[in-house]
Amino acid sequence: MIKPVKYSLYTADGDRSITIKPGSPMLPGSTTHVTGVFKLSEGHVDLGEIVFDDSMHQWEYTGLGDLTHEQAGEIATYIKDKIRRELEGNVN
Repeated sequence: MIKPVKYSLYTADGDRSITIKPGSPMLPGSTTHVTGVFKLSEGHVDLGEIVFDDSMHQWEYTGLGDLTHEQAGEIATYIKDKIRRELEGNVN
């Protein structure tokens, strides 16, 4: 996942539109490097990051209470599934 995407998070308090932006810095003399770090925001509000381990199995949410653990887990699952689909050649 190299481009930001919008994710609709459905909650009891209403729908939330979360932007997921991959942390993919450009390395000197190379192409984009995927870091496993995904920045989350809602409008102009920073919600923290979801950080995956090297194998993309374990994740950690660095936000300070903006999302519940279950909500962060839902977004982490979405990110993992999106990356898997892209690796399989299905970019939708």
